[in-house]
Amino acid sequence: MPEGDTIWLTAHRLREALAGRVLVRSDLRVPRLATTDLRGHQVQDVVPRGKHLLFRLDNGLTLHSHLRMDGVWRVYRTAERWRGGPSHEIRAVLAAADRAAVGYRLPVLDLVPTAREDTLVGHLGPDLLGPDWDAAEAVRRLLAAPRRAVGEALLDQRNLAGIGNVYKSELCFLRGVTPWTPVAEVAELPRMVVLAQRLLDANKARHGHVTTGDMRRGRMHWVYGRAHDPCLRCGTLIRVADQGTAGEERVTYWCPSCQKGPGPQ
Repeated sequence: MPEGDTIWLTAHRLREALAGRVLVRSDLRVPRLATTDLRGHQVQDVVPRGKHLLFRLDNGLTLHSHLRMDGVWRVYRTAERWRGGPSHEIRAVLAAADRAAVGYRLPVLDLVPTAREDTLVGHLGPDLLGPDWDAAEAVRRLLAAPRRAVGEALLDQRNLAGIGNVYKSELCFLRGVTPWTPVAEVAELPRMVVLAQRLLDANKARHGHVTTGDMRRGRMHWVYGRAHDPCLRCGTLIRVADQGTAGEERVTYWCPSCQKGPGPQ
């Protein structure tokens, strides 16, 4: 699932393509929106909210999408060939005179009054890359469940919006705790929250997530995606396991030497 910085970059590119322009084509290929026609309306803005995208229109409506695991938005020039996948995977097309935004494999697509966006994203915690970012509030929400494993708490978008599996694993490594450590036992939790915002902000304008400062293949992450490889810091083999409740498990990576605390059950 894309992390918050990937959604920020997607919104930035969609905004450059569509904001301030009038739609000349509107094609929403989901049953409940199949008859919706947004042609003739201007896109006022494209706003990221955690892992959500909000297309705000001048008619008082907002088109909302969430990419989940497989969705993606691509931007093309008018005469450019679309290359995001087969046509049957297209779920949305929004086109101005010189640009087209094409949404592939979008699992979530909604149209709501802009004044009611909170019905879709109001449950989210402070957005790590948004104007509402509030580190103290994020810490307060995390500590509301002090015995919860910090890896699960970081992924809960109701606590802070934007962290995915990559940053969850990397943050725990950088703060020296295992992802199964209870939130209340994470030393200097506010520093972890501040570091989360710094990492997403540093990566938001580029593809990929670099947490080590090393752009070489296989060295961009400390632990994520490096199962059974030697730790870049101590040489111990990186371990991998599922974390989370039944049906909602997410893979997590950690170094058993550099990170202290409980392991998987």
